[in-house]
Amino acid sequence: MLRFKSLGSGSTGNATLVEASGTKPFRLLIDCGLGLRQLQLRLGQAGLQPEDLDAVFITHEHGDHIGCALSLTRRYRIPIWMSHGTHSAIGSPDFEGLLHTARDGEIIALDGLQLTPFTVPHDAREPLQLSCSDGSAKFGILTDLGHATAHVLAHLESCDALLLECNHDSELLAQSAYPSFLKRRVGGQYGHLSNAAAADIARAITHKGLKHLVAAHLSAQNNRPDLVQSLLAQTLSCGTDDIMVASPDSGTCWLQL
Repeated sequence: MLRFKSLGSGSTGNATLVEASGTKPFRLLIDCGLGLRQLQLRLGQAGLQPEDLDAVFITHEHGDHIGCALSLTRRYRIPIWMSHGTHSAIGSPDFEGLLHTARDGEIIALDGLQLTPFTVPHDAREPLQLSCSDGSAKFGILTDLGHATAHVLAHLESCDALLLECNHDSELLAQSAYPSFLKRRVGGQYGHLSNAAAADIARAITHKGLKHLVAAHLSAQNNRPDLVQSLLAQTLSCGTDDIMVASPDSGTCWLQL
């Protein structure tokens, strides 16, 4: 059995828990873009402690994703995976033998959990998003990309749940106080997904087995949860209550597959 929980999603920090049950549960933390004390607090709210984590996967080097990765993994001796580019981008720190290199399309087989990283178009050194499977269910996480390529969509096929970036409403971004260069960066091909782009992805990958679609990484300045829920509900022909939005402060509840 597979379940997941966002600990928080947004420009202030991103972290997602994935747990595969078995004789002994296996727990993966995807990104840890929070301070160590805040991460400990949110893990505690999820009924866990840092010592309960079995692995960490970092998608890319931006501060709201890398966060306390170095101190967390070294203090609690947790193996960590990231791309060579991500490791280089943070200055190639010494993870004291805990670091493993993740590569596009190369399956990472962990105890009860199989990870498949894939490249995405984003303004980072070598960004990777991923899908996770316990053999019976598949969870996809897709944030921090400017647009979806055929490669991205292929990796999201048959997901039972998807955590999907819905960063900005294009009109709100255009009208915002952001400087022009930042608007171009956020709305560009290597920036972040607009609500409309996220809806196109949801439309492309939806199927009868999709149980959970969680909107994530919403901009506090350039988006609103009601806009996201309305558009995705219309796209998927469901109710707005069927679309969960990950909060930057509390994430989501545990969602089971």
